[in-house]
Amino acid sequence: MLDLSTLNPPQRAAAEHTEGPLLVLAGAGSGKTRVITYRIGHLLLDKKVKAEDILAVTFTNKAAGEMKERVRELVGRGKAKGMVISTFHSLGVRILRRDIERLGYKKNFSIYTTSDQIGLIRQAMREVNADGKKFDAETLLWRISGWKNGLIPPDRAVPRYDDPDELLACDVYPRYQALLHACNAIDFDDIIMLTVRLLQDYPEVLDHWQERFRYIMVDEYQDTNASQYLFISLLARKYRNLCVVGDDDQSIYGWRGADVGNILDFERDYPGCRVVKLEQNYRSTGTILEAANQVIKNNAKRKEKRLWTDVGEGRPIDMVIAQDDEEEATLVVERLQMERYQHNLSFGDFAILYRTNSQSRAFEEQLRFEDIPYVLVGGMQFYERKEVKDALSYLKVIDNPLDEQALLRVVNFPRRGIGDGTVVKINQWSLEHECPLLEAMGRVEEIEGIPGATREKVLTFHRLITGAAGEFRRPGDLAARVKGFYDRIGLEEELYRTIEEPATARRKVENVEQIINSMAGYEERIPGATLSGFLEKVSLMDEDRFSGKDKKEHGKDAVTLMSLHSSKGLEFPFVFLVGFEEEILPHKKSVEEGMSIDEERRLCYVGITRARRHLTITRCLHRKKYGKLLERQPSRFLEEIPERLVQVHEGEVKKAATEEEQEAMAQDFFARMREKLS
Repeated sequence: MLDLSTLNPPQRAAAEHTEGPLLVLAGAGSGKTRVITYRIGHLLLDKKVKAEDILAVTFTNKAAGEMKERVRELVGRGKAKGMVISTFHSLGVRILRRDIERLGYKKNFSIYTTSDQIGLIRQAMREVNADGKKFDAETLLWRISGWKNGLIPPDRAVPRYDDPDELLACDVYPRYQALLHACNAIDFDDIIMLTVRLLQDYPEVLDHWQERFRYIMVDEYQDTNASQYLFISLLARKYRNLCVVGDDDQSIYGWRGADVGNILDFERDYPGCRVVKLEQNYRSTGTILEAANQVIKNNAKRKEKRLWTDVGEGRPIDMVIAQDDEEEATLVVERLQMERYQHNLSFGDFAILYRTNSQSRAFEEQLRFEDIPYVLVGGMQFYERKEVKDALSYLKVIDNPLDEQALLRVVNFPRRGIGDGTVVKINQWSLEHECPLLEAMGRVEEIEGIPGATREKVLTFHRLITGAAGEFRRPGDLAARVKGFYDRIGLEEELYRTIEEPATARRKVENVEQIINSMAGYEERIPGATLSGFLEKVSLMDEDRFSGKDKKEHGKDAVTLMSLHSSKGLEFPFVFLVGFEEEILPHKKSVEEGMSIDEERRLCYVGITRARRHLTITRCLHRKKYGKLLERQPSRFLEEIPERLVQVHEGEVKKAATEEEQEAMAQDFFARMREKLS
């Protein structure tokens, strides 16, 4: 039997309800992951449900991995073996790998990342004679992504309004999808859209997966979009043992397609469902929670809940008013230092949260000036670096010869004398003869206008790829074979030769080395590991970046700077919530375009509830725009926080005329502060 006595009454009620639909409204810091893991444990140990019958779905690989490990710790690895805890996209890929041939794809399809998609969009733009200088490929891709998330195929996509980008996207979408199919590739939005299509069009496929997963749990349900909603609805339709966990008050991804209505309407969609509210917060002080409650209650469309805690009221919220954004940064860093000395804290106990990434500049400069370590969350991801994408593109072509985007990326890297003109001729010939690009390279002697010496270079490249494809068909020894392949093509030498700065070249070579290290680690974890499996793992890592929830950059020994969107799911002892002004929070776009302020208020709520011990809110009387100081108005959300919870501080540092005076003033301040604290 599983010991459920450590759960509070609502948590236990949620864990013990296993038959029929269940809605768990989990407020910030209320222990929702604990509830999910104990519910799975209860199913396995007490209800004797087979592990293979259980499915838990969340949004990031990190969250899925942590949840899986916690279940294993609770019930033992043997009992947990066979259960599926994954992301939406990983689950979709699992289903597609089994049956995608019904939709006209081969099972070894590639998953295109953003840069791959952009290249294909540009090719589609050329084919429909669109002006590449006038239209932005990323904008068109964003429009197409919106249609896919709404499960709208190319033949049903129509302009929602008279907009040139929208009109062009309608023309580009069908050609883009055809190019993807020709490369035996899908993009991230296709993973869910094609999975839903498979489940809807083939009843025997749907029945297989409904029987496979009789007990389904979904975390962060408030963040699901239309396609994810239908995906889960189809799987759960037969047995209705669906448990969704989420918080409508933390639904902040509407701009990405998330529909808060999915959680608000769950009781209508599943009549007779059980509703459990988790309102006891184990993270923050009473003052912080009261402020959050008072703000969020002003949203009309929400499930009523009120966070509470038994850890005590804590300190009042500090409200700091600065003259401008430069002084705001100075005051924040000074207060950060003071708190650190007073409470013997590490830099990692502090976070500076802002609405837009452009706000980070002043804080970065001030932290550097004070020689304070910090980490800026949201930098370029490892697998998006050029040298990494180049190296991986070779592996993609070896695994899937139809992946023409990857093929074009490496055909002349390292340089082998195959110029753009030659590639254009081969590509044109392949289109005219309706054969894949790699096959056309193998038949280059049939193509007119290519010199003999260049033909031989093309054939050599063709033999390199086809030979490697045969070599990698057998599993095992992947890392060693990849290392040998990179050595054979001279990848490291090319990086050192083409990059003048030795330190930069060395970093890039080390990044390529990390691919091999990652592959070796993958082989250790996965018996019979294959190249396809490794590439699938790499591609699925991108969904963390798309969701904005990849938190691995968060450091323990440095101040964390991040946007409010990126902060969801994290917590810090001390939080500085900066830029609390109209047109920043709420954002100018929401105000000017007449959009609902509700999501901006939810974003404010998320920011407040990131703080555990103390919260400081800052705003400016003036802020620079194009070098000019403009007057600022306080955020409307400030008026919603009761005055009794707030202690107001005016700016404490006067602006200095010169950098020397400013530095002397700062040094004097810290000298006095240290003397006072000692």
